[in-house]
Amino acid sequence: MKDLLLAIDAGNTNTVFAVFRGGELVGQWRISANTGRTADEYAVWLQHLLDLKGLDAGAINDAVIASVVPHGIHELKLLCRQHHDCEPVVVGETAHLGIPLRVDMPDEVGADRLANVVGAWTRLGGPLIIIDFGTATTFDVVDEDGGFAGGVFAPGVNLALDAMHRISARLPRIGIDRPQRVIGTNTVSCMQSGAYWGYVSLIEGVVSRIRDEYGKPMKVVATGGLAPLFDAATDSIDSFDPDITVHGLLEIWRRTRETP
Repeated sequence: MKDLLLAIDAGNTNTVFAVFRGGELVGQWRISANTGRTADEYAVWLQHLLDLKGLDAGAINDAVIASVVPHGIHELKLLCRQHHDCEPVVVGETAHLGIPLRVDMPDEVGADRLANVVGAWTRLGGPLIIIDFGTATTFDVVDEDGGFAGGVFAPGVNLALDAMHRISARLPRIGIDRPQRVIGTNTVSCMQSGAYWGYVSLIEGVVSRIRDEYGKPMKVVATGGLAPLFDAATDSIDSFDPDITVHGLLEIWRRTRETP
């Protein structure tokens, strides 16, 4: 029976493919972002992963897409049209969000952030702060009624580490990890401490300032690949939810298909 929804979140670093049956998330995979991939390449890759899960690619009969990479969305649309015989709902184009956008330029808000707002509010209510640890670290504010009130951008931790390596002749390329001590005793441990504990301080400082400015109690939820690493280090984060974005896409798809 054709009963699967394909949700695609195309970011600057990774593209996430999720499959829902009804409201249940039955499969989720990520692939490194590459705007040169064709619809056929996506289809072959996705077919293999669906087979491993025991899911039938032919059962996908609808799709929803959020993309912050304009050059790559064409092939994702072709994937849906040519391989799954459906016209996808596209956040920022054909989607009905059903939420107020209380920002100066709504058209500039990234599709992933809009999906996060819808997903987080649907699952947790509001007001709340969503921290998404992606290529950039974003803090998005959601009102009591699910409206998007704005937010804060900061460079992602891996982006900051990469910048230090590229502009400094003697600083190595390193990965992010939680150091045992704050005071480093060599170059790598100093870099790791600055990146990790610096970001913990960033999280705590920005969350505190947003709460003070908003003037009401706010829940804080974290998402994104590096969220568990930082969630364990601070009380400023109340919960971690890795699936906020794709559940937001599911809800946006529902609202769009139900809108006359």
